[in-house]
Amino acid sequence: MKKIHFTDRYLLNPRHPVTVFVIGAGGTGSQVITNLARMSMALEALGHPGLHVTVFDPDTVSQANIGRQLFSETELGLNKAVSLVTRINRFFGYAWKAEPKSFPVRKTADNDTPGTANIIITCTDSIRSRLSLWKFLKSIRKVNLNDYLDPIYWMDFGNTQTKGQIIIGTIREKIPQPSSQEYIPIPRMNVITEEVNYAKIKEEDSGPSCSLAEALEKQDLFINSVLAHIGCDLLWKMFREGKTLHRGAYVNLDTLKVTPIPV
Repeated sequence: MKKIHFTDRYLLNPRHPVTVFVIGAGGTGSQVITNLARMSMALEALGHPGLHVTVFDPDTVSQANIGRQLFSETELGLNKAVSLVTRINRFFGYAWKAEPKSFPVRKTADNDTPGTANIIITCTDSIRSRLSLWKFLKSIRKVNLNDYLDPIYWMDFGNTQTKGQIIIGTIREKIPQPSSQEYIPIPRMNVITEEVNYAKIKEEDSGPSCSLAEALEKQDLFINSVLAHIGCDLLWKMFREGKTLHRGAYVNLDTLKVTPIPV
């Protein structure tokens, strides 16, 4: 029998819009955020409360971002998260939130803890940020939180110039699964930091490119949008069908091949 993961019940029938944090609003993040807006509208048309998205990114729009990322000349110098969320809110009539900083955020002077969301989506090129995030998520996953703050899934996007992967895992140690005569229900899926031994990977210099031509030497024009569409389609099916046979995919634009990662 095939293995399957049934979507956490709260996400299928929530009392509030499902909360989503998108960390990184660059090449992949800008595409993912736009797809999430379309997904939220489709969910609402089906009677679901939809999504409430918060975008984190401390960076500003540079000339090299225009063309490969979803930014225009008029947004030069603006914060990426603020620029994207402002555009989404105007276009779709949402009240999504932009945070011009990294996540997880440090505690404030009054010791307020950082907020959380049902789904965390990372679209960064930093190993350190993933390790910091996982350390934070492990520290809170046993804490009793309100439904709309409870972290349930972590989806990560990563890529090189023409290759990439999407992996979605469970932040909770187990997601309750119904019994099935047809499949083997899997209550837990590894997150990216449990799949990859980052201690053996050298953090490469991923500083800003000075031009679009230089940026394209690092990441091809359509690798980010292809990954964003495949990853969001996986998430959409988890909402629409309430289950998934796959927890991610590997993408190779050189061979035009997409290899699914089974649950």
